[in-house]
Amino acid sequence: MKKLTLILSLLFFTAMGAFAQIEDPVTWSYAAKKVSATEAVVYLKASMEKGWHIYSQNVKPGGPIKTTIKFEPSASYTKVGKTLEPKPITKFEDTFNMDVSYFENDVIFQQRVKLAKGATVVKGTVEFMVCNDRKCLPPNEVAFSVQVK
Repeated sequence: MKKLTLILSLLFFTAMGAFAQIEDPVTWSYAAKKVSATEAVVYLKASMEKGWHIYSQNVKPGGPIKTTIKFEPSASYTKVGKTLEPKPITKFEDTFNMDVSYFENDVIFQQRVKLAKGATVVKGTVEFMVCNDRKCLPPNEVAFSVQVK
């Protein structure tokens, strides 16, 4: 019985230690604002911990995983134009042996949508890769859901 308790305790603490080491330096938040009776702007904000950055939507092939925002098709709204982003920082990164564009601290992506009805929920996913000066984490994908009233 003591051996079983010891083994279970070791497994529990090993598992807890593994979970404690998972890094998640990016926090996402979402909002929407109606700009007219038939249009709204959806805002997707990434907040990065100090020293971390995510990449632009416009990274050239051969570089890091670019940020990709996908909106679920819906009868209640349609996208108007491309997803906008502010001007990124562009620097040469030795890791990729090329100039790359990225964002530090906070970045807000904006997507204008045309509404088929007054209120709706805009859903989709954001795929992104986060790096610091020492390492890059595997690409991550988060789902979002934004109420437009």
